[in-house]
Amino acid sequence: MKFTSKLPNVGTTIFTTMSQLATDHKAINLGQGFPDFNPDSRLLELVSQAMTDGHNQYPPMAGIPSLRQEIASKMESIHGHAYDWNMEITITSGASEGLMASILAFVGNGDEVVIIEPFYDLYIPAIELAGGKPVVVPMLAPDSGNANYRVDWQRVRDAITEKTRMMILNFPHNPTGICLQRSDIEALESIVEQTGILLLSDEVYEHLVFDGHEHLSLARSPLLAAHTIAVFSFGKTYSATGWKIGYCCAPQELTAEIRKVHQFMVFTVTSPMQFGLAEYMKDPQPYRDLPPFYQQKRDRLAHGLANTRFKPLSSQGTFFLIADYSAISDQPEADFARWLTVEHGVGVIPVSAFYRDPNAKQSNHGLVRFCFAKRDDTLNTAIERLQAV
Repeated sequence: MKFTSKLPNVGTTIFTTMSQLATDHKAINLGQGFPDFNPDSRLLELVSQAMTDGHNQYPPMAGIPSLRQEIASKMESIHGHAYDWNMEITITSGASEGLMASILAFVGNGDEVVIIEPFYDLYIPAIELAGGKPVVVPMLAPDSGNANYRVDWQRVRDAITEKTRMMILNFPHNPTGICLQRSDIEALESIVEQTGILLLSDEVYEHLVFDGHEHLSLARSPLLAAHTIAVFSFGKTYSATGWKIGYCCAPQELTAEIRKVHQFMVFTVTSPMQFGLAEYMKDPQPYRDLPPFYQQKRDRLAHGLANTRFKPLSSQGTFFLIADYSAISDQPEADFARWLTVEHGVGVIPVSAFYRDPNAKQSNHGLVRFCFAKRDDTLNTAIERLQAV
């Protein structure tokens, strides 16, 4: 059968490849970003009760009212922006569907979309499926004068042309772990004032911010909120990544277009999970407890790596910590990640996998990404193995 692939450059993802390699070699998987522990038992009970209570048929296309009302209340209380629960909030099949539906709704043939590199691997395929053209702007990589990645906002501004339709942002950032600062928000406000560009903000790690800082959602800025589709994840917040439930918050005119795509992608999202989450969200304490819970895990891994030949970089947020392995090897990142998995039993992800050309020299900085969303005993065993490298 003859056909032309719409995604000729897409193969098996690095996450699938490295997870399978970890399984094959009985390695500890600190690569793929998912917890190895269950969600809160109360949340599981609420979902089970929702099934027993009969919430097993199609819910409303945009999501059940009680869940969207809880989201609206939360967005106003922690980010200061009042979204209309009925017209501006949509429950999606994971953040992935929210991102895909948003891109398909607004990006057309020949439209340019600015993305900041390194980037999550969904963005470019989604842009290409929509007929758009990704315009990649690299971050400044860590060097002797700067311990972390950082965004060159002037370079971002220079990448915007009359063909630019959208910019995709991801903070707290996967894979680098950096978070937006006030100066970043001001730079974005200046760009939006000058260009009127649409922003798609991937904020799935909103509650995983450490060291007493807080996540600066684009919704906090009235100017940015008017131009932003903000996407969030219950899976990341409540340690239930396999449930694939997220949500989009956007101005009414943007939401209307997103829902046109959403209804024909999935129509709606699993009913009992929505009812369980709506009840569970009434208590804000679970997401308030996330920063110290995950900071303890970040610190456990960082302190453990400090006693190895790896050099951990600071992680301001997310599930992830990057480490420099230049004292161990000069292999390209993908080769080193495979070697570490096979020979030392710890699976990681090369940071180069988050670049458009993972094999290019400028994509390889001697860095790998560790996921610390694991039980303490998992992290302890991994650290023991890494100390032997």
